[in-house]
Amino acid sequence: MKELQYRENILPDFLIIGGMKCGTTSLHYYLKFHPEIVMSTEKELDFFIKEKNLEKGVDWYKSQFKGKAKIYGEASPNYTNYPRWEGCPERIYNLKSDIKLIYILRDPLVRILSQYIHEYKEERENLPFDEAIFNNDDYIFRSSYYLQLEQYLKYFPPYNIFITTIEELSNFPESTLKSILNFLNISEDISMIPYQKILHNSIHKRRKNKLGNIISKNPLIKKIDLLPPPYRYRLQHLIYFPFSHAIKRPQLTENLREKLINLLQEDVYKLREYTGKNFEQWCL
Repeated sequence: MKELQYRENILPDFLIIGGMKCGTTSLHYYLKFHPEIVMSTEKELDFFIKEKNLEKGVDWYKSQFKGKAKIYGEASPNYTNYPRWEGCPERIYNLKSDIKLIYILRDPLVRILSQYIHEYKEERENLPFDEAIFNNDDYIFRSSYYLQLEQYLKYFPPYNIFITTIEELSNFPESTLKSILNFLNISEDISMIPYQKILHNSIHKRRKNKLGNIISKNPLIKKIDLLPPPYRYRLQHLIYFPFSHAIKRPQLTENLREKLINLLQEDVYKLREYTGKNFEQWCL
């Protein structure tokens, strides 16, 4: 392999644009072990979101990619949260029109469940599941994959967008990763990638109690957020476990299931038609 060069002042060559709770953390983690890839140290830079980090400027964004590599990448699931965060595809295109995009999906209903658990853990959600998902449009819009994809197809050609699923990554990790590497036009050697490891399993999610919240505000403890995953998650789990409680997984009743299927089935139909994929492991 040709010796890799250290590059500075560069833009990423690819983005993992979502979806939320669809395996973006695991994929970001896997790809950083490939010898030809450098991923941003901090996942979810959210640079192309006006309300988040856009104002930090292009120089700040470029500074997030350091090291010797053939290609550089980052992962921000918020890039596929239209219409809450609008304008991401246009901003990405205007900055680098030839960038490659990876969109990883998941059974839409399972994704909604996982997002609810995540939001409840972070104390951004306090309503019961059956109320919460109809009180916040994010749950439905983030699972409307074709709607999100449409925003990118206004700017990027289909051959610059790779679509896969967490089910494919979990059940067929070798072939899925090789397909992604082929899309990125780099070596398909996955021997250094620890793809047996799945990060962010919802069954381990816990919500901090009052004492846990007090501890989390300690400046020394907050420095844990600067650690790379999975060390960050492991240390947080050890510290907060005695000061938290397990989150009971919500029950998806048949009535609620039918309502969600009715809301999402047209979008899934369009997604199947566009991709040619059956998504046979999904419930709709």
